[in-house]
Amino acid sequence: MDTTLIVLLAVIVVAALYFISLYNHLIRLKHGVTRAWANIDVLLKQRHDELPKLVETCKQHMGYEQKTLTAVIEARSAVASAREQGDVGALGRAETQLRVGLGNLFAVAEDYPDLTASDSFHHLRSRITGLESGIADRREYYNDSVNHLNVRIEQFPDVIIARRYGFKAAELLEFEDAEKADVDMQQLFG
Repeated sequence: MDTTLIVLLAVIVVAALYFISLYNHLIRLKHGVTRAWANIDVLLKQRHDELPKLVETCKQHMGYEQKTLTAVIEARSAVASAREQGDVGALGRAETQLRVGLGNLFAVAEDYPDLTASDSFHHLRSRITGLESGIADRREYYNDSVNHLNVRIEQFPDVIIARRYGFKAAELLEFEDAEKADVDMQQLFG
């Protein structure tokens, strides 16, 4: 065999192996984003199941705070709808509303000593707070996975493979600024 042919075959084999390696890495990143989303989804479902119990417990003690309870129920429905549709942007907006609603609910609950003394309320509050922490941790992991994928599909030479084989950028799960704002206590008790 001619030396030039051997070198050419070696270059083709190395290029093919490099292509396969890049493609497989993009696949791993894409599935990492899917796995990270599934981790968030599990906690969202668990919290979705706990919220009606919390609202019902609060209703028994906070009869006239219907506006606060309704806001939590409506936000819960919006989160469920966005989660089922896989709409990350809508989920972020709905999560913001739910977290604000829960913050308001917990703030208002302090005015009801019978409620705050209730074992059921303490258990549910602790359970939901734990789920919120878990969601925040998994959201960070999800966004990190999304960032890794998005960077790789824009870098050369990965961008060539990503475009050719339809890899799409994933959307970050972001919450609105309202979640970061302080609760307006005058509005709650005014």
